[in-house]
Amino acid sequence: MTGVTDADFAAEVIGAELPVLVEFTADWCPPCRQMAPVLKALAFEEGDRLKVVQLDVDSNPETTNAYKVLSMPTFMVFRGGEPVKSMVGARAKRRLLEELADVL
Repeated sequence: MTGVTDADFAAEVIGAELPVLVEFTADWCPPCRQMAPVLKALAFEEGDRLKVVQLDVDSNPETTNAYKVLSMPTFMVFRGGEPVKSMVGARAKRRLLEELADVL
C-alpha cells in the first residue's frame, strides 16, 4: 500500500490505469489505524484490479480540501481520474469489498 501526497496525487491517482481506492487518513485517528491491516490485505488480494493508497490529511491539505474531506477515514474510489464513489468510516473488509464491487 502506497502513501500519496499533494505533490504526486495527480500522477499516482488521477493518472492511474486501474481504479484507485484512496484512504484519507490521519495519525490521530483510531478507526484509521484499525483500517490499516484491512487495506493491506485488500491491496494484496485485489492488486491486479485495484490500486490502494493512503493520503495523510494533516500533511496534504490541498488534496483534502479539493475533495471536501471532513471525516476520517474517508475512502474515495477514482476511476479514469474522477471520483466515482465515496465512503466514510471504518468498515470490515467483507463490507468494503461489497461496496467496491460495482467499481471494480
